[in-house]
Amino acid sequence: MMETTLHISRLNLFYGDFQALKDVDMVVERQKITALIGPSGCGKSTLLRTLNRMNDLIPGVKITGQVLLDDADIYAAKDVCALRKKVGMVFQRPNPFPLSIWDNVAFGLRVAGLRNKARVAEIVEHSLRGAWLWENVQNKLEHSALELPLDQQQRLCVARLLSVEPEVILMDEPCSALDPIATAKIEELMLELKKKYTIAIVTHNMQQAARISDYSGYMLLGEMIEFGVTSQIFTNPKDKRTQDYISGRYG
Repeated sequence: MMETTLHISRLNLFYGDFQALKDVDMVVERQKITALIGPSGCGKSTLLRTLNRMNDLIPGVKITGQVLLDDADIYAAKDVCALRKKVGMVFQRPNPFPLSIWDNVAFGLRVAGLRNKARVAEIVEHSLRGAWLWENVQNKLEHSALELPLDQQQRLCVARLLSVEPEVILMDEPCSALDPIATAKIEELMLELKKKYTIAIVTHNMQQAARISDYSGYMLLGEMIEFGVTSQIFTNPKDKRTQDYISGRYG
């Protein structure tokens, strides 16, 4: 068994009186890709956002249960910014800042107070290489990030994360705005990134989950119906509800 990075136990989340997550248990293994699948509105993205406390920003949210990051309860931590440096998020649509390509990647370094220009330059290049973007942008680092094609914008968002050396990368349907060719590039990048990082991804694309993930969790109406090794979930699910979803009879 790989060393666990995130351990979620009896996690409940309420938006006011509405319960969006119900006693969710799962683990996210180190340097593996864990996919969350299920129909729209089942709680996948809500669960993903609990892993770096993004739901804290929503008024009226109440959370019970436990999320351990390397044995420390993230909901007991006072420094949420430090948590989000360790557990970064890539969103559904690329969200580069309206700045240059360079400044996008350097942004987190400057916030952290790094002023050594040579060191910043080294990290920017390393991060862009890590996101497989350096060859595309090395001669136009001062250009606006908004000029990049969508798949390169998404990779730039990954590079922006890599610059602050996260432990976990959360991806909320990172390919939903991309065409199949661009999607294949992002999937290939994720497989490369898991050699160093731990990844949890929400996807509506079951073929994508089957292609790239090591573990999968099927969610329905806020419950984790089944969680396990992806190959087992897709070929021999234990729960009929999982089987119905995988086979297209539901959702």
